[in-house]
Amino acid sequence: MIPGKPREWQSFFDSHAAAYEENPFTKHTAAEVDFFLSLYPIVAGASILDVGCGTGRHSIELARRGFQVTGLDLSSGMLDQARKNAGSLPIEWVQADATDFDLGSRFDAAICLCEGAVGLIEKGEDAERHDLAIFRNIAQSLKPNAPFLLTALNAYSTIRQMSDQHVIEGRFDPATMVSSYQDQWDLPDGARMMTIYERLFIAPEVVKMLTSGGFTVDNVYGGTAGYWSRRPLSLDEVEAMYVCRRR
Repeated sequence: MIPGKPREWQSFFDSHAAAYEENPFTKHTAAEVDFFLSLYPIVAGASILDVGCGTGRHSIELARRGFQVTGLDLSSGMLDQARKNAGSLPIEWVQADATDFDLGSRFDAAICLCEGAVGLIEKGEDAERHDLAIFRNIAQSLKPNAPFLLTALNAYSTIRQMSDQHVIEGRFDPATMVSSYQDQWDLPDGARMMTIYERLFIAPEVVKMLTSGGFTVDNVYGGTAGYWSRRPLSLDEVEAMYVCRRR
């Protein structure tokens, strides 16, 4: 375990690693990489940092295309699976907390996709401070003007599903935008109850944090897996996409 990080999330991802790519949202990797590479000119062989790389699907696709890739993740289980998936591809895998890392390098581009690191907090943790620390770490790992692509939970979607009953039950606090509830997750080792604690951020708040973290946000798009394009964010999409450059 990495000291100072919620054991709940790390344990979950360790146990979920073998089955992670059975999730439907993982089936669009090549198209997602195509879209990322269409946003900014990234030269052949450029160095790319993948924060919250999970089982390495984006890292592996980028390495297959000749990029120098470093994949960073909190979960040793996910990284073990990433190494298996990568085979002989020359990818550097790093286990680290995204809120507290320094790789001693400056990359040409970075990605943080599918809720990789951003938003993974425990009860009582300051979500804004948590996510801002991630953005600052990524920014300091990039060369000036280097592109960064983020997808993160879209609070508009969650808010539209909430009701006054959720407020009464303590599952959602509209004064703080905190959602807290128990959820059953089906894992390879059986069903498990997870305590979900989220500070929901709408797009302008994420843009503000990214800006404070050292980025210029060029566009906010819809981030639904399998439907990435240069189009407005829909209120009901689970994820939003932020197209950024390091200042």
